[in-house]
Amino acid sequence: MSERGILLVNLGSPKSTQVSDVRRYLNQFLMDPYVIDIPWPLRRLLVGLILLTRPKASAHAYASIWWEDGSPLVVISRRVQQALQARLDMPVELAMRYGEPSIEQGLLKLAATPGVKEVLFMPQYPQFADSTITTSIVEAKRVIAAHGLQIKLNVLPPFYDRPEYLDALAQRTQPHLQQGFDFLLLSYHGLPERHLRKADPTGSHCLATPDCCSRPSPAHASCYRAQCTSVSRALAERLGLRDDQWSQSFQSRLGRDKWIEPYTEARIDELAAQGVKRLLVACPAFVTDCIETLEEIGDRAREQFIAAGGEELVLVPCLNDDAQWLDVLQGWSEHTPAMA
Repeated sequence: MSERGILLVNLGSPKSTQVSDVRRYLNQFLMDPYVIDIPWPLRRLLVGLILLTRPKASAHAYASIWWEDGSPLVVISRRVQQALQARLDMPVELAMRYGEPSIEQGLLKLAATPGVKEVLFMPQYPQFADSTITTSIVEAKRVIAAHGLQIKLNVLPPFYDRPEYLDALAQRTQPHLQQGFDFLLLSYHGLPERHLRKADPTGSHCLATPDCCSRPSPAHASCYRAQCTSVSRALAERLGLRDDQWSQSFQSRLGRDKWIEPYTEARIDELAAQGVKRLLVACPAFVTDCIETLEEIGDRAREQFIAAGGEELVLVPCLNDDAQWLDVLQGWSEHTPAMA
């Protein structure tokens, strides 16, 4: 048995579609200072106000996409874990940053496995963001320190520019293009613009000019939008698309602050107004289908597009437990260099 253990980490999901479970999940998620980055008293007040109405609406949304065996995100992630475990001679565990199975549960299982000295921590987020990757790493380090675990944490970096990931994404998208389409929209999870500025090590690049994502800068190493743009261009090139056949946008806004533009909702109305009838939408910020893909795009965006004059919106499935994606995860598990 290897000295390495694998921990696959994703965002999380409520335990059930009951309003109480959704409220508990949203409270944990929204109270994370890496998600809503304002002082604790204001964050507690804001989240308290959100929780007055949001859980009921979110519970309804979750119920519309919930599977018989649970949350699609958790069910698919379990499939990936089990398939990867069958391929590897090392223990593989699954963790969610919010909800269960938790990062704490996953690390404790791996630390208790005989022979394991290093955990390859694999956040399932292609692009960097404090609200996904940083908060997960911080939680892992907290758990290791709190329990005095004698394991090394080896973190897989964001993989937005790795050819094997981009090839798998292109392979997943190509069959849908062959069925005929008018336009491909690449919809990424949004972030408040202030998150980009906070993550900019230069303090002067991100959002300073309209073409900042196209201008080389050290800021791109931690810039979510630049990394999304990189994925979009690389994917379009692999698919042989012209510039007038695709664009990118950002979804899932929360609150009144300005988020990264263009917004997916606005872009869908624009495309319908331009005469697009068959719209393909892929969501490259997610490797696993979840409420943001299945309900927000697959249901609500489809209804919006048709109401605006479109005829069909087709959601391209995420990588999920696709065999080529499993090959990629297996390769990273086996060949990522060990920590010194």
